[in-house]
Amino acid sequence: MKNCVVVGAQWGDEGKAKITDLLAQNADLIIRYQGGCNAGHTVVANGKTFKFHLIPSGILYNNKICFIGNGTVILPEYFQEEIDGLKRENIDLSGLKVSPLASVTMPWHTEIDGYSECTAGKGKIGTTKKGIGPTYTDKMQRIGLKIGDLYSETALSEKLDIILPIKNKQLKEIYNLRTYTKEEVLDLCKKYAEIFRPYVCFDWQEMLRNAKKEQKKILFEGAQGVMLDVDFGTYPFVTSSNPVGGGAAVGSGYGPKEIDEVIGVAKAYVTRVGEGPFVTELDDEIGDLIRNIGHEFGVTTGRARRCGWFDAVTMRYACLVGGLTSIALTKIDVFDNFDEIKICKAYKDIRNNQIYHDYPTDVFIHKYLEPVYETMEGWCENITRVRKYEDLPRNCRRYLERLEELLETPISIVSVGPDRDQTIFKN
Repeated sequence: MKNCVVVGAQWGDEGKAKITDLLAQNADLIIRYQGGCNAGHTVVANGKTFKFHLIPSGILYNNKICFIGNGTVILPEYFQEEIDGLKRENIDLSGLKVSPLASVTMPWHTEIDGYSECTAGKGKIGTTKKGIGPTYTDKMQRIGLKIGDLYSETALSEKLDIILPIKNKQLKEIYNLRTYTKEEVLDLCKKYAEIFRPYVCFDWQEMLRNAKKEQKKILFEGAQGVMLDVDFGTYPFVTSSNPVGGGAAVGSGYGPKEIDEVIGVAKAYVTRVGEGPFVTELDDEIGDLIRNIGHEFGVTTGRARRCGWFDAVTMRYACLVGGLTSIALTKIDVFDNFDEIKICKAYKDIRNNQIYHDYPTDVFIHKYLEPVYETMEGWCENITRVRKYEDLPRNCRRYLERLEELLETPISIVSVGPDRDQTIFKN
């Protein structure tokens, strides 16, 4: 195995956790490099379903180091809840480590997030209200707290003397929310310090250096998807970090030369949770059918996902900006009983009939765009027991090969079901 980044290639919820879980078998070090508990990763292993939000899904294997990197933001209460759930399942957590440079989501972050979303009106973006955006905002404004700050009384006290006057002014005058005293925040930080104490890794530099020196196999795990990237996604309907492959070189502690390949995970169709443009969305019985067969409901929110046909326009874009070297295609078995399957290969602007083959980054014109489809024959056959690519039905292989042509990127993994063994490694 080469050092590999696993990224979502659509709007998240593509099945990254299963692919990460499979690749983690051969990895020594798994690094979660961005995002927070707004992500939801589901792994089915040994007949059990595990739902991860912050902790790398590689934790299900023994003798692996699972590192939550500096690019993440961590809501302590949610972290504790996830830890407790894994302990109840007797999962070994000795390999779990947290970067002292990761950012802490404080109570005011979740409060601001909830207030902003509820009062946004037309500007609503569909946030999970977990405080992710406000935490990243404070990080960039340089008034955030890092995990390491919790263990230095002097540094924490001095930082709070700077942070609290600013935050309290915002909370009171902008959001009409409660303010915080220094004493109550210090007490809260003491509790947070105890939550992270068994896992915080102050010698992370030595750990990463040794892994590189010993040529350990490294797996970088992203959250959300390329189309939610704060720079390249459907801005402003995006997350607050960089899920693209390049984000791994910022949020992990390793530089780009340590990355050998980037696998983009995509569904055989497209889903989206929350607000924002979605050209191939199916607001009809076919969309409902895909949703029900694919069990398309958010891991974190429980919200019904919006569903649509595969969008090769956004996916070609994701291959470019996400740095994808290959694609892992999931949930193709959802189409087992479909007579025909559509692929969006271009967009047409209904105002002037202009055709877009490249993704138009001005998302405010997307309401005028309609998909240009090509239709392929279905295979009407159960493929969930197929384990070799050549054993897939001919029409299924034709569908996969057409996607490779449109995307100019090879498909290396095909998932035909949720379990670990329901996977075909094509190359």
